[in-house]
Amino acid sequence: MIHFDLASLKEKVLENEKTINSPSFWNNQKEALEIVNQNNQIKLYLDTYEKIDTQLKDINQIYLMIKEEYDEEIYQSLENSLNDVEKSCEEFQIEVLLSNEFDSSNAIIDIHPGAGGTESQDWAQMLFEMYVRYCETHNLKVITYDYQVAPDAGIKSVTFLVKGKYSYGHLKSENGVHRLVRISPFDASGRRHTSFASVEVIPQINENIDIQIDEKDIKIDTYRSSGAGGQNVNKTESAVRITHLSTGIVVTCQNERSQIQNREIAFNVLKSRLYQLEMHKKKEEMAKLKGEQKNIEWGSQIRSYVLCPYKLVKDHRSNFESSNVDSVLNGNLDDIINAYLKWEVKND
Repeated sequence: MIHFDLASLKEKVLENEKTINSPSFWNNQKEALEIVNQNNQIKLYLDTYEKIDTQLKDINQIYLMIKEEYDEEIYQSLENSLNDVEKSCEEFQIEVLLSNEFDSSNAIIDIHPGAGGTESQDWAQMLFEMYVRYCETHNLKVITYDYQVAPDAGIKSVTFLVKGKYSYGHLKSENGVHRLVRISPFDASGRRHTSFASVEVIPQINENIDIQIDEKDIKIDTYRSSGAGGQNVNKTESAVRITHLSTGIVVTCQNERSQIQNREIAFNVLKSRLYQLEMHKKKEEMAKLKGEQKNIEWGSQIRSYVLCPYKLVKDHRSNFESSNVDSVLNGNLDDIINAYLKWEVKND
C-alpha cells in the first residue's frame, strides 16, 4: 500500500524517472512496466493532492478577505465549495487506500449457502443479486461462470467474475460469512430464522504471475450444462469441472458453449485460487512468527443483516452500522466498503 507521505512520494518519482531514463531500463520489460505504472500512479496522486490543496487555499483566501463584512451569497458559495472539496478529499482517500498489490484487479466471487436448506439458499441468491446491482451502478461487468439453481428456491452456489478497475479492491470487503435474520417467507408459522452464506472473493491473477499446475495433480470432468446458453449447451458436455487433488479445490465453469473455453476459464480460476491459498499460508506463517492470533477471514462472520425484530446491518470488523438494510440489499454498498478500507489500513 502507498502511504501518503508527500516528500517521500516526490522523492520516489525522481528516483523512478532516473531509473526510467537509464539505457538498460527496457531490458526487462515486465519490471520496466511495473515501474512506469507505479510512477504514473504516484504522479496522479500528487496531482490530485495539489489540486485539492490549491482549492483549500483559494477558499481560505476568499474567507479572509470577506470575514469582516458578512455577505450571505458569498458565504453560501464558500460553503458549497468547501463541501465539494470535502467530497474530493473523501474520494482521494479511498483512491490512496486502494493501492495494495491486487486492488486494481478483477474479482472472482463464490457464494455458497450455509446449513439451513431453502432459507440459506434463498439468502445466497439475495447476496448475488445485491452484488449484481452494485456492479450495475458502478459500471462493472458481471460474467457468471457457474450458477447452480436450488430445487425449491435460491441457489446451491454461484461463481462469477466482476470485471473493471478496482473490482477486487472494493469487493474484497465482502470476503467472509454473511448472516441474515428475518421472518421466513418459507415458514407458514411466520417464525424468525437466521441464515448464513459464505462469500469468497479473490483477485483474478494476471498472466505475469507464474503458477505451475502438475497435470497429475488434477482431475477433469465434463458434463452437460444446467445453466442458460441454449439447446447446444445442454445437449453437449460443454461444462467443465476441475479438481485439484492435493488441495481439494474444485472449480466449475459452464458459461461458454465451448468445452475448450470453459476449460480455459476454469484453469484461470484455479490458478487464482491456488495463488490466493499460497498468500494465505504465508500470511499465517508471518502471524505465527509474530505471535499473533488472527482468525482466518473467510471462516468468520463478517456482517449481519437484521430485518426483524428491528432493521440493522452491521459490519463486525469496521463496526459500520446502518438501519437502511433495504438500501444495502439493493446494492448500495459504498459506505460499508469505504468503512472497511479505512479499518483495513488501521489493522494492516
